[in-house]
Amino acid sequence: MSERTFLRALSFCMLLPGPEAMQLATYAGWRLRGLAGGLVAGALLVLPGALVMLGLALAYAAYGQTPAVERLFLGIKAPVLVVVLGALRKVAGRALARPAHWALAVAAFVALFFLALPFPLVILAAAGIGALLGGNDQAEAPTGPVPWRTSLAALGTGAVIWMGPLVLLDGILREIGMFFAGLAVVTFGGAYAVLAWMAQDAVTTLGWLTAREMMDGLGFAETTPGPLILVTQFVGTLAAYDAGGWQLALAGAAVSLWATFVPCYLWIFAGAPHIERISAMPRLAGALSGITAAVVGVIANLSIWFALHVLFTEVTRQTVGPLVLWMPSPATLDPRVLGLSILAGVMVWRGAGLMVTLATAAALGWIVTALGAPGP
Repeated sequence: MSERTFLRALSFCMLLPGPEAMQLATYAGWRLRGLAGGLVAGALLVLPGALVMLGLALAYAAYGQTPAVERLFLGIKAPVLVVVLGALRKVAGRALARPAHWALAVAAFVALFFLALPFPLVILAAAGIGALLGGNDQAEAPTGPVPWRTSLAALGTGAVIWMGPLVLLDGILREIGMFFAGLAVVTFGGAYAVLAWMAQDAVTTLGWLTAREMMDGLGFAETTPGPLILVTQFVGTLAAYDAGGWQLALAGAAVSLWATFVPCYLWIFAGAPHIERISAMPRLAGALSGITAAVVGVIANLSIWFALHVLFTEVTRQTVGPLVLWMPSPATLDPRVLGLSILAGVMVWRGAGLMVTLATAAALGWIVTALGAPGP
């Protein structure tokens, strides 16, 4: 691909729900070898990391509650929090170019953190407002026939292949499949937008994991090969393991992967022929800008929610009229995690790599716990 083609493909993938990395890989394979090339490229981007994550998730399910492993993960929480805050800073710097974008980001944060409005509603509202505001001047759309019949056939066939196995499931596997299928079609804005919805629903609403387990899973996803969104596999594996042991956990891992990543093929095979035309539409460019601005508020919501659950061992959800408030208990502040978070922030700010920061924080967390440093 030329750089211009790549950037247009990237812009198109940012308009789509789900992981952009796999969508771009699938598009590259499709350009080279059609349907088969797209299938191979997308699968090989995900499967190596998925195998690593499966092994880590099964080991964590079996041994994650032992004192030795708990000591190790005490230090991992701190740099993960720093990574999320760093993502907030980077996305905000790229997305908030106009006063209207700042307003959308603040409104999205308030809607999610204080009003607990549904995530899909917030994203759709941001897209609508962004479309009304419009985008920058775009290039003239290419002329020529539009293969809509081919795209509709790809969309319909792909939807049947994707959802067919999921509707045949029952019990916890059906819950996992439907949850991640819904997440796959409404989570615009990259992996951290997905995490914001998934983390709170999986922990607070569905009760599949604790907040600590969610943070540990994100730590795994940050340090293993493959897309960050492989944390969905960790969640699906643990949810199924708690319901029926390691055999069901293997099925939960497969279902979560299928529900999360197969739609990427669906969107690309249906939309790839239209990328040049779509990239030239100002209203769609405006919708993308609106979504990206709202994602800043989404990640801010995620950052504060994570910070509260990392630094405090007791956080309660309270409602005051239409407002939802997350209230930490000051007595449960963990000074060990606070100190390690400050250290991790300083290391990242001074240019230390993520792996070095994680390893340092994990080692120090082990040491301070082994030495009996006081917790909350």
